[in-house]
Amino acid sequence: MAWVVEARGATQYGVQQQYGMGVGYAHPETGQWLKLEYMTAGLPLAISNWEAIRAYMEYEVHSLHEIQDPHLPRGKDDPPWEGVHTLRNARRRMRERRAKGEVGPIFTFFWYAYHVIELWNLPGYLTEWEAKRLMKSRPKLRPAEVEEWSKPLPKDQWAKPSDELVRLSAEVRRIRERDPQRSVEEVFAEAYRKEGSEV
Repeated sequence: MAWVVEARGATQYGVQQQYGMGVGYAHPETGQWLKLEYMTAGLPLAISNWEAIRAYMEYEVHSLHEIQDPHLPRGKDDPPWEGVHTLRNARRRMRERRAKGEVGPIFTFFWYAYHVIELWNLPGYLTEWEAKRLMKSRPKLRPAEVEEWSKPLPKDQWAKPSDELVRLSAEVRRIRERDPQRSVEEVFAEAYRKEGSEV
């Protein structure tokens, strides 16, 4: 279950409005209600937080690499920190752009000059040295039970979306394509109205 909270109250400074977003579920074995609520800066942001979670579940995004910006200097199997690999990827990308004619010789000259002034690959080597040192000096932060619990479920155990959710999602996408500047709450309100549901 997910919900959005809107609260108003009068203080010595005037009327204050607060917004929050919450998610929760009843634990199947104990029946205990587990929930998480946090404040957001406004109603659209609270709704957008849920939309981000819903999109993550609906579109099955399982890793950062699937949504990684292709313009970032990061390879598919690179570690999550910046290092020498980042600089090598950036140099390779700059050479590709130069070969395609996207950048000229002046850009290339100043790109190399900037990196020479930065001591070329030295910052990358220092970053990698520090990352490796931290990984050796710190114990594994997550217990084995958490690692096991965090493994992806087999595909046959994945929850299937209801027909109503599939219809509402298609309607939300259709409304967003028709009017991309419309606010999130208006899009969902119209989708629910068209489906005959209460908002």
